[in-house]
Amino acid sequence: MTTAATLPTPTSTSPSARQVWTRARGVVLGVVILLVGAVTIAVINSGTRRGGLDPRSADPRGSRAVATLLAERGVSTRVVTTLAEASAAADADTTLLIAVPDLLTDRQQRQLHTAAEGSGGRTVLVAPGSPSVGTLAPGVTADPAISFHSKLSPDCGLPAARRAGTADTGGFRYDTSATDADTCYPSDGLPTLVRVPAVTGNGDTVVLGAPDILYNDRLDEHGNASLALQLLGSRPHLVWYLPSLSDDSLSDSGERSFFDLIPSGWLWGTLQLFFAAVLAAFWRARRFGPLVPERLPVAIRASETVEGRARLYRKTNARDRAAVALRSTTRTRLAPLVGVPVPQAHAPEALLPALSAHLHDHGDGQSLHALLFGPPPGDDAALISLADQLDALEREVRRP
Repeated sequence: MTTAATLPTPTSTSPSARQVWTRARGVVLGVVILLVGAVTIAVINSGTRRGGLDPRSADPRGSRAVATLLAERGVSTRVVTTLAEASAAADADTTLLIAVPDLLTDRQQRQLHTAAEGSGGRTVLVAPGSPSVGTLAPGVTADPAISFHSKLSPDCGLPAARRAGTADTGGFRYDTSATDADTCYPSDGLPTLVRVPAVTGNGDTVVLGAPDILYNDRLDEHGNASLALQLLGSRPHLVWYLPSLSDDSLSDSGERSFFDLIPSGWLWGTLQLFFAAVLAAFWRARRFGPLVPERLPVAIRASETVEGRARLYRKTNARDRAAVALRSTTRTRLAPLVGVPVPQAHAPEALLPALSAHLHDHGDGQSLHALLFGPPPGDDAALISLADQLDALEREVRRP
């Protein structure tokens, strides 16, 4: 049988290295830009933001300057990173500063408030949002709209605020139901600094709407230094609580779910992206409902259709579909030549005996079965070889 004869070496249809690069260079360029941007941002941030609100850091957003000024006035500063240390440090001679109250869980906030409530000391909350401010400073609520005015005037009777004058306290705005509370530095009618006296004893809680007066690069502006020193230097000892992920008290994972740990801005952003994707899909839609056939305005040559379908097969690596199409078409053309009805052309028990009888001793049924009904080719070269063998078989059958 001629199908067993040596055939010419097929030409590979695998894309060349240049074609692969042309197709992938856009993706590669995008990945390189993202990597370069990420490394650049990491390098920039690593040199400027190593200790936000850390009294040991000399970076612009650190607080070493205020700790140094307090030390010159005889106030000691100690940094703690666990809830147990912060709770144990609360007493009448101590000011407890909580740098990032919103990082604490509800249970941590309640425990810390219980420890500081009757200690007689001062608790300073730096920019607490809702609902943490309501737990750490009962009776105080955070307004959803923050203040975009940084420099504000005291407009209150609190001696520390009156001596300091204008300061950068703009940020969270608060409201309080405590009648004896001091409400200072108002922005659009709501204060950005609130001092709430303790129910019993001489202690109090100071709620600060923004951390700007504690930053190294903002301490020398307006009355920031005066206000910071008066708020933090009213007691001989200052305990600076920086919440840490290594704190054992965070093991109560049941307090917060995964979605509680995601900032609300990310959730709203995801929702907006979802609606944007829906609108984009609606905008890009070409038609709605079932497809409607229509006559083409021009005639398309069969060779162009075949070439277009072949390119689609190649693009998706659909060698199995291509092999099925080649074998099915070959069987359909061979059946009438060997006296088999076309409806039975795809039945091996009907086509193969007639084909073997027509070819006489040029082949056997097993090789014909593998050629016409065999498994799909494993690569492009095998697919080309299959096409050549099918073509040779058809020429052999048509030969007189």
